[in-house]
Amino acid sequence: NADINSSAAIAGSKLVMPTGSVLQVVENVYSTAVQTGSGSMTDTGLTATITPSSTSSKILVMVNQPLTVSTDTSSSRDIAFSICRGSTEITAGTGDAKADSGTQQKFPAYNSLKKLDSPNTTSATTYKTRFKVNAGSCDVYAQQHGGSSTMILMEIAG
Repeated sequence: NADINSSAAIAGSKLVMPTGSVLQVVENVYSTAVQTGSGSMTDTGLTATITPSSTSSKILVMVNQPLTVSTDTSSSRDIAFSICRGSTEITAGTGDAKADSGTQQKFPAYNSLKKLDSPNTTSATTYKTRFKVNAGSCDVYAQQHGGSSTMILMEIAG
């Protein structure tokens, strides 16, 4: 039987997690409705911040965000959404919705994006989502009717 002194400790600098290990996880849930009819990117309100422990770390960004497109014509409406690190877009997606002619309809366009990012910093880093109308005339809503959006950030050892 070994007798270990009560003041014994493992030095943090001696512990090294292997490449690919998850070092930390941050989650944010946002449920305030946001609307745009603009052709310019608009913040959806969903953000999360993480402070990487090393400049070689990667950040896995996972977003699930319900979007609704409202239109009163049968023409297709093209929408765009993206994940940004600060003000820099790091990934984008597009969606399409079509309504019945002559009636104002709301159609779901679910936004699920993922991105493995290399921010190359140990400073607090904020990620957010943005959306816009790419083509046609419509309104796009995020988190409408109490819907919740989720962003999960995972620091991965590099």
